[in-house]
Amino acid sequence: MKRALITGITGQDGSYLAEFLLSKGYEVHGIVRRVAMEDPEHRLWRIKHFMNDLKLHAASLESFPSIYKVVRETGPDECYHLAAQSFVSYSFEDEFSTMNTNINGTHFMLAAIKELTPNCRFYFAASSEMFGKVEQVPQTEKTRLHPRSTYGISKVAGYDLTRNYREAYDLHASSGILYNHESPRRGFEFVTRKITSHAAKIKLGLAKELQLGNLEAKRDWGHARDYVQAMWLMLQQNKPEDYVIATGETHSVREFCDLAFRQVGLDYKKFVKIDPAFYRPAEVELLLGNAAKAKKKLKWKSKTPFKNLVKEMVETDIELLKSRHSKKV
Repeated sequence: MKRALITGITGQDGSYLAEFLLSKGYEVHGIVRRVAMEDPEHRLWRIKHFMNDLKLHAASLESFPSIYKVVRETGPDECYHLAAQSFVSYSFEDEFSTMNTNINGTHFMLAAIKELTPNCRFYFAASSEMFGKVEQVPQTEKTRLHPRSTYGISKVAGYDLTRNYREAYDLHASSGILYNHESPRRGFEFVTRKITSHAAKIKLGLAKELQLGNLEAKRDWGHARDYVQAMWLMLQQNKPEDYVIATGETHSVREFCDLAFRQVGLDYKKFVKIDPAFYRPAEVELLLGNAAKAKKKLKWKSKTPFKNLVKEMVETDIELLKSRHSKKV
């Protein structure tokens, strides 16, 4: 039985990946913050329905000794490093903690694996935000990186660290340059979940408006459930490489709003208000990925159409709100 270690197992991607690996017969271990263990109802909600099938370990990405201890105890065959401070807007507000967590955390994981389990296959969650001010559309693995946020910069550092450990120490270390991927497990602070949850709230009379920033920003949106399979496929290859994972389609925040509100029979224009406070200091206007390499070498492609993704998220938020309301009554 293969043993996998996932950082960020309580997040959107981590929860879908853990489920996928369990379905493949893996023994799945996850690193979580100690505070999450003490408040499982709120902090472990994405994995609580299958938590008995997991082995969780308390550790911090900011502590090399705690990371070292978990890697030593678990001896993983595969390690998926997904954990990060990943909310781009917040990275502008607290640049120091974003850099510290994202860069040191990746370095600690790589160093521990090199020292303890050099045959372990390592996956690093890179990001399309590394491209930032894009010079090429669509972007490929060879597009020059020009990050426009502290988050993007920290991901470039992690990407380079992963490549360096691959080249210098012969680790099987790959990076997935994932474009925006969403799901009903997305955090409420992210714009997509903010839109779908507010569309549901407004429909049910629980809110009156939705405040957003730049409606013209365009992203390549896929489903997290599809994208975690690409992570796994990367670590099944004989040769470690880096891959762009994307749908190859772009949609604006405005389009997302339109679809979400139409799903509940409403016109978004009547409820969405623009608030300049939600604009980024340095905006990334257009991200569009070319996943031809992943399609050719991994035999992977995105399966969930954009409209289906939005529909699933809105329907889930409607049911979630109805369930919470009925419990209160």
